[in-house]
Amino acid sequence: MKYTQIPQDTFKELVMNAGILLSSFDPSTAEVAANSIIGATSGDVTFVATPTFTDLGEDINNCPKNMKELKRLESWETKVSGTFVSVNVANAKAMTAAADEVSGKITPRNDIAESDFRDIWLVADYSDKNGKKNGGYLAIHMLNSLSTGGFQLKTGDQSKGQFSFEFTGHYSINAQDTPPFEIYIKAGEAEPGMGG
Repeated sequence: MKYTQIPQDTFKELVMNAGILLSSFDPSTAEVAANSIIGATSGDVTFVATPTFTDLGEDINNCPKNMKELKRLESWETKVSGTFVSVNVANAKAMTAAADEVSGKITPRNDIAESDFRDIWLVADYSDKNGKKNGGYLAIHMLNSLSTGGFQLKTGDQSKGQFSFEFTGHYSINAQDTPPFEIYIKAGEAEPGMGG
């Protein structure tokens, strides 16, 4: 059938598995430091980047809506959400948004400090070559993230505790033209002795 086809490179261009959330990641080396893994997740992890547009022609007589020359992108709203099934002091403090921590005690605050914002990386396996040394990856770097979903704990009989989370990326007054996310895509390369 003429239109029942997929691109020939489909299997080289798939994002695989759930990925991991990291506090830091260097795309040039693609190494994952064990202490940068924010927590174990369950179910889907979702990243969404939504642009807000202004149509400068919307109030001009005889101007069609969505004329490309009059369209302006005003800002981006970025969010990553999902469910942690592991908790530690660092990610509990992060989910609390504005909080201080002393000796394992997390105390919420009503004011936001610069230190409450942190970068988050969502990194997943990408391409048909996923070896440990040269595996491909898709990495989303969300800048200046802050928990906007609150601290949530759901427990149940004979089940693990679940911590729903939502982090939102933020612009900075020091980089006002920099949207709060970046995307990196790197195809994998054949591993020595792996054949292909």
